[in-house]
Amino acid sequence: MAAKQRRERRFQRQFDALERLIPPLRGPMSTLRRDSWFPIRFPLALLLIAGGLLSFLPFLGIWMLPLGLLLLAVDLPVLRGPISALVIRGRQMARRLAQRWRARR
Repeated sequence: MAAKQRRERRFQRQFDALERLIPPLRGPMSTLRRDSWFPIRFPLALLLIAGGLLSFLPFLGIWMLPLGLLLLAVDLPVLRGPISALVIRGRQMARRLAQRWRARR
């Protein structure tokens, strides 16, 4: 049970970190995470994942895939651990790229 709670806290911390990193997401993401939004969140997650898979089309892009997986993980606890790990790796990679970019300037 303790491991499950740790995974849940880690998952929630990743949402909080993303909201701090991208402030405009704070309102929509906190709203979508509420239990009452399941009828909207689940189909939206599936649409974002499908759009991410069709990233070769205009407007649809690979950016949709991680966002859809993140929303899907809210409803499927089995995805929370792997998605948390991917968010952590993505944030670390973005930080390293930003440091390299600043160093070049």
